[in-house]
Formats: sequence, C-alpha cells, structure tokens
Amino acid sequence: MGIGFAIATELAREGAKVVINGRSQKSVDTALARLRSLVAGADVQGVAADLSTAEGCQFLFDACPQADILVNNLGIFDPVPFDAIPDSEWQRFFDVNVMSGVRLARHYLPAMKAANWGRIVFISSESGINTPGEMVHYGMTKSAQLAVSRGLAQSCAGTGVTVNAVLPGPTRSEGVGEFFAKLAAEAGIGLEEIERRFFAEGRPTSIIKRMIDPAEVAALVAYVCSARAAATTGAALRVEGGIVSTIC
Repeated sequence: MGIGFAIATELAREGAKVVINGRSQKSVDTALARLRSLVAGADVQGVAADLSTAEGCQFLFDACPQADILVNNLGIFDPVPFDAIPDSEWQRFFDVNVMSGVRLARHYLPAMKAANWGRIVFISSESGINTPGEMVHYGMTKSAQLAVSRGLAQSCAGTGVTVNAVLPGPTRSEGVGEFFAKLAAEAGIGLEEIERRFFAEGRPTSIIKRMIDPAEVAALVAYVCSARAAATTGAALRVEGGIVSTIC
C-alpha cells in the first residue's frame, strides 16, 4: 500500500467522498476495488489521468470540477548521480512532483476561498529539508513543494482555507519496497539487513530506525484535513521518524 492509497482509505473512513487518481485505468480500478473492500459503504470514484500534464489535469477538472480537500500526493523518485541527470529528467521531475500540485491548487483554490473552507495538503518529504546527494533532482522538487505550500497558505490569510505540507520519511510503500528488494538482491543480502544498513549509513539521524507505515502518514494527513486543524496552516509537518535533527 502506498501513501496515497492509505490517505484515501483514512479519509473514506472519516466519511469523506473520495476521488482517486492514477495514471492508468487498471491501477485506478484496482485501487477502487481494494478501498471498497476495506471501507464498507465508501463513497469513492476514480479518474485515470496523467497529472504531470496540463491536459491530464484538465481531464480531472472535467470529471471533478470542485473539491473541498485536495491532497497532492503524486510523486516520483530515482537515485541517480548528479552528473548523470540530464535536463529532461530535471524537467520531468518538476512537472510530475511540482506542477501537478500547482495546477490542481490553482483550479480548486478559488472555490474553497469562496466557500470560506478548504484544505490543501502537499505530500513533500524530509528530503525537502535534507537534500539527498543520491537524488538531488528529487530533493529539489520536495523543497519547491514547501515553498509553494507556504506561499499559498499566506495567500489564504483571513479565510477558512488551510494549506500545509506533510513531510514523510522513508516509508514502506510499494515503490520503496521494490527499490529495497532490488538493492538487497544486488548486494546478495536479506531485506532486513539492507534496511538496517540504510538507516545506519544513509539516514543515521533517524530516531525510530525503521521504515514508516503509510497508515502513519495518512493519520496525520486526515487530521490536517479535519475541522480540528483549523489553526494549522502554512506548516511543514513532519512524520519522518526524527531524521530531521533541527528543532524547528
């Protein structure tokens, strides 16, 4: 289970009408069936569209013209040495990780302001603060999300609309699990050992010394999207296991 699906599940449990996006109809249908099996009576629909493009975003807008809550979770990552990242990959990462959220927020925010209520959440990363040397282009996009989130929050001053960023640490999503399994196979060691080495060498400041469960991220997002979080806005909220060592 990935972070996005965990968030959709948690919001559905809270009674929200949920719209799931994926890039293929097959992945959307699979997610819908799985969510309905987990949450009885869930009010959920799916839209297959590539949100890294303006055309894909417009397809979503046509299918779902208005939203009270927007969670920008779309993102890609790929460990690549800095000198091996071509211009096209810098642009692709920016389009997927940053511009998707920019376009969606630009569309849905005016109606939220008019209603004087709304929630926008950007799923950033601890990499937005601790830029990883093994994937600088990814860290750049996560830092950009923090800037966009804070600026949008300030643009909503005096309204009932909040905008926040949530910063997960290494999370046991399907994509990350596959990546760690590949590293373990290449090194000829077990998955537990490759994870131990990762936290010992790659993320030594982690306090919990383990992967985060997607449900742990979803719990924070659900709170931020609730009425109880009305005074939480413009924030970079951490759920990264203590990797970020600064106090504020």
